[in-house]
Amino acid sequence: MQAVRLDGHGETDVIDYGEVPDPDVGRDDVLVDVKAGALNHLDVWTRRGLPGLDLEMPHVPGSDAAGVVVETGADVTRFEEGDRVAVSAGVFCGECEFCRDGDYPLCTSFHVLGEHVPGVHSELAAVPEDNLVPVPEHVDWETAAAAPLVFQTAWRMLVTRADVDPGESVLVLGASGGVGHAAVQIAKYAGAEVWATASTDEKLQYAEEIGADHVVNYESEDFARTIREETGKRGVDVVVDHVGEATWDDSLKSLAKGGRLVTCGATTGGKPETHVQRLFWNHLSVLGSTMATPGEVDDVLELVWDGTFDVRIRDVLPMSETARAHEALENREGFGKVVVKPDSEY
Repeated sequence: MQAVRLDGHGETDVIDYGEVPDPDVGRDDVLVDVKAGALNHLDVWTRRGLPGLDLEMPHVPGSDAAGVVVETGADVTRFEEGDRVAVSAGVFCGECEFCRDGDYPLCTSFHVLGEHVPGVHSELAAVPEDNLVPVPEHVDWETAAAAPLVFQTAWRMLVTRADVDPGESVLVLGASGGVGHAAVQIAKYAGAEVWATASTDEKLQYAEEIGADHVVNYESEDFARTIREETGKRGVDVVVDHVGEATWDDSLKSLAKGGRLVTCGATTGGKPETHVQRLFWNHLSVLGSTMATPGEVDDVLELVWDGTFDVRIRDVLPMSETARAHEALENREGFGKVVVKPDSEY
């Protein structure tokens, strides 16, 4: 079969599209005929080589995909040939103390399809049954592929970890990205007053279209100062920050007393300076979050499938142009997700 391949860690020249062996289907696996996949910043970090990441090369990347079941392992009970499915990429052991308590993202052996093990940007993908969700007939493949990772991540951040209440205020940084555009919609759904930042007026217009009440162009404005001024020096109750070093201090400055900063990533670096005095004096909370539980995935995707949430797609490319898709993410081009499709489906 044809698949996206990383021949090593580095720049986009390590990406190609070519032949790899068809996947083996284990007893708990489902073989999926992939119709579409989607990129995340996780793919960029995997390509560059996260610290401690030891992959067998060539490596097939990709954590988001959707397609049709063509074969099932002997122990599979939830799916059968012809079913429409999407991938939920978090893999849990189901046996550790955290899995037994139902808090699966804290699993001691948690790993992600496409990051720690072979991914799903290929014509065929063998995926554990527990990592698939049904996709209704009316949902197109691009939406089904692009939604799971970012919407589950944003849902857990805002609904579970930050526990946003109606009437609170939420600032979403990088609202044009996958997690960002999901977070804007989920914060609005939770009844919050939503602030959003982005780098261009066009992106800010899109953010307003999907629910942002206030927008800030961080290229031309100091967003922390703007937030303080526009809220009468109060600040916001919650900041969603997946940017990291470049925004960390301003994110903390933007919080009201008792506010919560929730983070799922650090695209600009993972070792920011923190003014500890600001943390304890203002009673701030910093909350980490990764992926979601199966129940949280079901809750948020139901709202995607019924149209409550809008999955914005900035571009659709053949998998042979995955290097171009990486460049679009790294250069912060457009608004929403980048989708890639097997060349045979494009």
